[in-house]
Amino acid sequence: MPLQGPAKVAIIGAGYVGASTAFALLFSPIVKEMVLVDINRRRAEGEAMDLAHAATLIRPVKIYAGGPADCAGARIIIFTAGANQQPGETRLDLVHRNTAIVREVLPPLLQYCPDALILMVANPVDVLTYVAWKISGLPENKVLGSGTVLDSARFRHLLSRHLHVDPRNIHAYVIGEHGDTEVPIWSLANVAGVDLEEFYLLDGTTEEETFRTGISRQVREAAYEIIERKGATAYGVALALSRITESILRDEKSVLTVSSVIRGLYGLEGEVAFSLPCLVGSQGREKILAIPLGAGELAALRHSATTLQEIITRLRLPG
Repeated sequence: MPLQGPAKVAIIGAGYVGASTAFALLFSPIVKEMVLVDINRRRAEGEAMDLAHAATLIRPVKIYAGGPADCAGARIIIFTAGANQQPGETRLDLVHRNTAIVREVLPPLLQYCPDALILMVANPVDVLTYVAWKISGLPENKVLGSGTVLDSARFRHLLSRHLHVDPRNIHAYVIGEHGDTEVPIWSLANVAGVDLEEFYLLDGTTEEETFRTGISRQVREAAYEIIERKGATAYGVALALSRITESILRDEKSVLTVSSVIRGLYGLEGEVAFSLPCLVGSQGREKILAIPLGAGELAALRHSATTLQEIITRLRLPG
């Protein structure tokens, strides 16, 4: 399929993540129009003005604040609106507050752009991806979450520092929940096809276990450390969203660890949304890649899925 043409994107929520995402998308030649929607209309207007001035130095982009009706024609709804994670708070602690926001805000948007793909960002992103799918009535492939795209980038970044190699030459994924039960997949991590054991030349099991445990902890706790220091994460997730958005609009068929509704894989029962490597293109999630997992990784993924399913069950969503 040929590359998709210039597109309109709606960004819901003009806080740190929403504004940073809009800024990142200024550098995407395929996004021609952005509308910012926020309960604080003046905040959205201020961000739109600032971004429009910046766009003058890059390329022509139409950027403005608006409401649901102004989202008509948007190809993607990037949903960042929600309560921020506070220091000491887990992503799952936000679930009831942010579920209520999705219930209130999403239906009016879909009245004006019923064919748009939904890209959920607000936390807990996996649970809210599932909530958005249920509320919207859209096919599973058209409701995605940012998932562990950023976690996987953090994984590659940390490996690159230890291995002294360009992170773009490292292939490594984090799957499952975007949160405390996420699962770094060490069994498939490699540098240009070379297994880490061969590339890093680990000298013993104790060193290897310490190495892996330390990296995994840093990936899992990165957001907490950033929030403790500066109050919020923004730049990493903004570029992750830009990457996902471009893959959709360009029909790239890129492999990204987005969150989406999963059923019947890895022996899991029922429905749940979490991250696996997926082909992402113009139709959203076009294929799930059921990568081979080690026994420990499989057990950890099942635990992650069960944790999310328990949270979803408590929300009592309509069947």
